[in-house]
Amino acid sequence: MTTSTPRVPDPSESFRSDVDPERRRLAGEIDPGIRALVAAVFVLLLLGTFALPHTGSVNGWQVLTNSAAAQEESIKIMSQLFVWFAMVFGVGFSILGLVRRRWIASLVAAGGSFVGSVLGMLAIWSRQTPPIAEATVTSGPGIGLVLGLVCLVALFLTWFGVALTRSPETTAKPVQ
Repeated sequence: MTTSTPRVPDPSESFRSDVDPERRRLAGEIDPGIRALVAAVFVLLLLGTFALPHTGSVNGWQVLTNSAAAQEESIKIMSQLFVWFAMVFGVGFSILGLVRRRWIASLVAAGGSFVGSVLGMLAIWSRQTPPIAEATVTSGPGIGLVLGLVCLVALFLTWFGVALTRSPETTAKPVQ
C-alpha cells in the first residue's frame, strides 16, 4: 500500500490574483532614461521649425493650415502631409509617450516619425524638382523644412531605440 502525501498549497497562489494585473500593467511601460530628455529637446526643436520658412516666405504653421500664402506658393501635398505627420506623431505621440510612458505610444511615435521622415524627404525633393508644364518658378525648400526633417529623423531613431529596449521583466512570460 502506498500512501499519498497531502498536497501542500503554495503560499504564492493566494497573491497571484493581485500580482497578474500589476504585471500586465508594468509590461506595457517603458523607461526611456536619458532618451526622454533627448526626445523632449527634439520635440521642442520640431515645434520651433514650424515658425521658420518651409519654402519661400511660407512658414510651417501656414503650410499646416493651408493658408492663402501657402496656396500662392503652390505648396504640394507632400509638404502638407509632412507637417501633419510631424505635428501628430513627432509632437503629439512623442509628448504622449513622454507623459504616459507606454510602450505602444513610443512604437506609434517611432512608426509615424518614420513615415513622416519619408514624406519630408519627398517634400524636399518635390520643392527641388522644377515643374515641367508650369511657367512659374517655385521656391526651393526652406530651412524650416530641412531642420524639421532632421528633428523628425532624430525622433524616429530615439523612439525606435526606446521601443526596442524593453526590459527582460516586461518581455518574460508569466509564471504558470
